[in-house]
Amino acid sequence: MSVNNSLILALNCGSSSLKFGAYRAGECLFEGEAEEIKDYNLAFTQALDKLSAQGLKDFWRIGHRVVHGGPSLRNHFILTDDTFAKLQAAVDFAPLHLPASLAVIAAVSQKMPDHPQVICLDTAFHRSMPDVAKTYALPAAVRQLGVERFGFHGLSLESILHQLDPVPANLVIAHLGNGSSITAIKNGQSIDTSMGLTPTGGVIMGTRTGDLDPGLMIFLSRHGFANPDELEVLVDRKSGLLGVSGISNDVRHIPPDDLSLRMFAYQVSKTIASMAAALGGLDLLVFTGGIGEHATAVRSAIGDKLKWIDSFEIRVLPAKEDLQIARIALQIQA
Repeated sequence: MSVNNSLILALNCGSSSLKFGAYRAGECLFEGEAEEIKDYNLAFTQALDKLSAQGLKDFWRIGHRVVHGGPSLRNHFILTDDTFAKLQAAVDFAPLHLPASLAVIAAVSQKMPDHPQVICLDTAFHRSMPDVAKTYALPAAVRQLGVERFGFHGLSLESILHQLDPVPANLVIAHLGNGSSITAIKNGQSIDTSMGLTPTGGVIMGTRTGDLDPGLMIFLSRHGFANPDELEVLVDRKSGLLGVSGISNDVRHIPPDDLSLRMFAYQVSKTIASMAAALGGLDLLVFTGGIGEHATAVRSAIGDKLKWIDSFEIRVLPAKEDLQIARIALQIQA
């Protein structure tokens, strides 16, 4: 069998979930998902059992979606002991996501030790951002800690580019879901994006604040939120659409005139306009992600605020992150 026909296992790990899929020659043969996971080793074992029941077990490589590689890992790569240690050292950059990913990687290493593991980084797509876009206005001593704008949703963005032929010169992709980001893409390369050091930055999201005045964090630290763990829960789990609406983080359960949804449309449209300015024009705006693909009223509210921009096309395309994982795992060179 040729390499292009090899069977690839794609694993997409969330903070408490695990999506898995078997791919061959760009086709998904079987997929599944485990939620509310307490034991990732057990969840992976059960995933293998389900795949095996479908006759899918002779995998050539295993691909993982990993949210953040920290400052020292900026490209997709084949796992080694050294790169695994670097991922462990990067946990502070994504404390909600990396521990779960590391647990799944360890489970694969234990159960499939002879199978190469390919790490597909959500930050890798944004390594092309220029210094003016990625640098924070902080002293060098702070920036040397690896503090910069990394950007996320890279696998989603790569999958969108794969669906476009040709790729326009000035492209904005709005990945809108429980986590949301807006990215400016010039001639196929990221030049700016709304998320920052962590996936908490940018526009308002399901339970995340998006961008805040840094002084607000200082204020909160002096008013009962001195513990970093408490601040983390506040900005990542209790805020955003949920915090403002007091109802839900799901747009389907929030009244259309609620302040939270009006804030969402306002912030997303404002950020799209700023990305068009960074590009020097706008040829195509792509909506993707759960909200971007399915929330027609939200898309319309955003589009209404962008009518002043000269003629551009709007398209809605699916984020195919798991297929992109399989594609990277198949193509990356050892």
